[in-house]
Parts: sequence; C-alpha cells; structure tokens
Amino acid sequence: MSRKVVLLGPFPPPFGGVSVYMSYLLEHLRPRGARAWAYFGEPFDGEPGVRRFRHRRLGLVPLAFREGRGALVLDATHFHLEHPHPLLLPAWLACKLVLRFRWCKNILDGSLPARQREFTPLRRLLFRLALGGADEFVVVSEELRRWLRDDLKVRQKVSVIPCLLPVPAQHLEGELPAPVAAALGPYLRRARRVCSVGVFIRDYGFMDAARAVERLRAETGEDIGLALLDGAFARDDAYRREVLAGREWITVLENVSNPDVYLIMRRSDCFVRAFGQESYGISRVEATWCGLPVVATTAGETRGMLTYEFGDIAGLTAQLRRALFEPARASVEAWSRQFRREADENLRALREVLGLG
Repeated sequence: MSRKVVLLGPFPPPFGGVSVYMSYLLEHLRPRGARAWAYFGEPFDGEPGVRRFRHRRLGLVPLAFREGRGALVLDATHFHLEHPHPLLLPAWLACKLVLRFRWCKNILDGSLPARQREFTPLRRLLFRLALGGADEFVVVSEELRRWLRDDLKVRQKVSVIPCLLPVPAQHLEGELPAPVAAALGPYLRRARRVCSVGVFIRDYGFMDAARAVERLRAETGEDIGLALLDGAFARDDAYRREVLAGREWITVLENVSNPDVYLIMRRSDCFVRAFGQESYGISRVEATWCGLPVVATTAGETRGMLTYEFGDIAGLTAQLRRALFEPARASVEAWSRQFRREADENLRALREVLGLG
C-alpha cells in the first residue's frame, strides 16, 4: 500500500446511515490496510483496525499524534464542517498542520446548504476555516458539488460518490440472535408486516407510519404489524409514548445490528422510510436488495420506489396499500440489480480517491 489511510467517523454501534456506510467501507478496505477512528460506541471484541475515542474530551488529538502522521484521512464526522465545533475544529486544523496528514472531507448531509445559511457569525467563521482547511471533498450528490463549486467557490477537488456501497458478504449470513427473534415474535405472527427504520423524533416520521398502518388495518380488516427499528441516537420520550399508545400491533427493537436488520427486512412484506430530510437513504436501497417494495418520502433516493410527500398520511396510506397488496416484484428485482452495479462503482471510485485502487 502506497499510503496510510484512515476512515474517521461513527461506526456501529449505534445503528445509523453514516455508521453503516463507514463500517461497510472499512470491511472492504481493511484488507488493503485501511484503519478506522471511531467516535461512537464502546470498544468491543472483534473489531480489528478500529480505534475508538471520546471526541468531546479531545480524544482525537492524541490518537492523531499516535497514528495520523502523513496519513490520508477520509472524514465523515459532523463536528469539523457540518456542525463546526469551536474547540474541536481548531484542534483538528492544528493537528493537520503539525502532522501533515491529508484531509478529505466526506459530506453526506444534504441539509447542509440550507442550514449553512442560518449559521451564527461564529459558526460561519468556523465553517469558512473548515472549507479552507480541507484538501479535497467527497460529496454524495451533484447538488452538493454545485453548492461547493458555484456558491462557495471552493477550489479543491470535489468528487461526487454516493454513499451506497456493496454489503459485505458476512452481513448477509446467519440467524437472528435468540433475544431478537423472541422480541420479533409478535410481529412475525401478523398476516402482513411493515418494517421501518429511524428514531423517535418527529422528523423521522414513525407517527406517520403508525397512522398509515392503522388506517389500512381499519380499511382492510387485515392484521398488519409494524416493526420500528429504533437507532436510539435521539429520542423524544413524549413522542414515543404517543406513537405507541393503543397500538399493540407495533413492535419496537432498539440498536439492532445491521446484519440483523437485513434478516428482519427479509421477514417483512414492505419497507417504509418516513424521514423527511434524507440525504441519500441507504436503508431504502438495502430494503430493495432484500426484495421489498419500498415506500419513501420524496427526499433522497427514490428510483423504483413508491413515494409520497413527508407528512401526507393519505398519500403514505395509498402507497402502503399498493406495496402490500399489489407489489411489483419484477420492478423491485430490476432496481436491485441496478443498485448493486452502482454500489460496486461507488466502491471503485472511493478506492481511487484514497489511492487503494
């Protein structure tokens, strides 16, 4: 290997789109010598090449001095640019100056252009420092590329590489752990099963999914179950109680590992992604790979999916009805093949950016 490569970001646990993306990338690049610096979760056995640190205690600084000199760092954190921190960002830039590593900022947050316009003067200054300090950018959409180039006038290299990657083979094998299988039992006994991924805050739309399934149960007389896979990285307890109240047909599982999410999807009849601010939506495509019709908001990836506007319960209900009672299996399979081709190309492009081709 010609250079030392570090993947910096969240890694499971907990479950979440960015952490899944980073863990997949590590699985593919670890045989080529890549390592990871992870700021979420506690260390656990069986994660070779992963160094965990506490970012709020400046744990990244000693780690960078131990392992980062001269490295290329692909950075998917939020605290250096998307939400620039007044202490963490300057510390990072100081490390970069001393250790002379190359900083490749991976931007996965499609809401950043809109949020950036609302930054305070201090955050705007920090954001400009971050833009100038990065050596190059990898973004997940052409819209983000145009924003960087045309609106912000950045001069560094900007590569557009969606965050969809091939699923490592080991994630598709095995059986559900006994505790997960037991907790899922009521869901699996339902006549029809709808699965959704997110957290219990309003932006993720769990209430919308619950109301739509409730309507379908009343209209069709079918025993339809809803499984909510809760990433648990954010929570509004009052909202959670409101979603679950009087709906015994909802099953909630927290912090499910990504391999287990696949196994749950494969035991479902359709998948709902009700998040209103999606940047891409890896879980939508993964559900397609599992052979499920996908009902999703119009944010993020929508090809081959049944879409509705965030908050439109009637629209969501109608699309759920189609997914459950009129599934277009041939279309799902065709899009599954297309997404697999794109995932392979994205991995090839990332290897090229990182010098690991």
